[in-house]
Amino acid sequence: MQATMTANRTQNTRKTDTMKAIVQEKYGSADVLELREIIKPQIADDEVLLRVHAAGVDRGVWHLMTGLPYLVRIAGFGLTRPKTPTPGLDLSGVVEAVGKNVTRFKPGDEVFGIGKGAYAEYAVAKETKLAPKPANLSFEQAAVVAISGLTALQGLRDVAKVQPGQKVLILGASGGVGTYAVQVAKTLGAVVTGVAGPDKQELVREIGADHVIDYTKEEITDSGEKYDVIFDIGGNRKLRTLRRALAPKGTLVIVGGENGGRWFGGVDRQLRAMLLSMFVGQTLTSFISSENHEDMLKLKQMIEADSIRPVVNAVYDLEQTSDAIRDLEAGRVRGKAVISVLS
Repeated sequence: MQATMTANRTQNTRKTDTMKAIVQEKYGSADVLELREIIKPQIADDEVLLRVHAAGVDRGVWHLMTGLPYLVRIAGFGLTRPKTPTPGLDLSGVVEAVGKNVTRFKPGDEVFGIGKGAYAEYAVAKETKLAPKPANLSFEQAAVVAISGLTALQGLRDVAKVQPGQKVLILGASGGVGTYAVQVAKTLGAVVTGVAGPDKQELVREIGADHVIDYTKEEITDSGEKYDVIFDIGGNRKLRTLRRALAPKGTLVIVGGENGGRWFGGVDRQLRAMLLSMFVGQTLTSFISSENHEDMLKLKQMIEADSIRPVVNAVYDLEQTSDAIRDLEAGRVRGKAVISVLS
């Protein structure tokens, strides 16, 4: 009897202290991801432990999973293997516990934001990278707001400084950041042209774009239109092409770049743009978004006012995380994909 009671106590302790999580021990394709039972994370004094309900899928997750470009590894994410074995950043959930210095949240609060190891039943986040969940969103919708929404908001409002009536061209308008960028630009009063493939044009129009360019049929320079702002999300167009479509005093904001090689992944294009900007009348720049509580509150306000809304393409279970990333890599995702951890 005593042995049975001891065994039961051990089993209960294991259930309490462990969780299901996606784990990767090395860099590689989505095949390196495994669903395992691991120890629940511990929090520091300024951190929050979340019971994860959902987690977002974005290009950043792919870069950290593959370790590409190599600049990612040099930047401190792990030279030979991921420093954080459980991937995932964007998330939503319910506060399980808080560190002793946390003042904004308490257990039971519904939140969204950016954490560490989001593809798991529990994850840790700084309180400065969380905000209350918008009342009009599900957990799945809220899980895809923070990273892409912050990039669009800060890039257009703070970097490009979009003004009412300006003409704004958004490259990658049907993607994760792009769907937010179209809506943010419209909220700022711009006339928006989105660039998308033939099967995604209807979506771009539905979220507010005034005009849509099908990149399979025409180049952004074909119409002769000059844009006050070009917001380039993960594209690979040459700078000279972008500059031909940009007004003489216009602003080009390069958010990211793909297909730029295994070492730099397109970052070299951003650096060349900023260098060239010193010698021309156009402003050619890039930026890294700030993961802060204040702008997450701004996104919450805009969402609750129906100024912007998340575009969720598909919902995957935790064990389907590899499939979600494969679909993202193959370009099958419109807007955002989300991992449902707790239904």
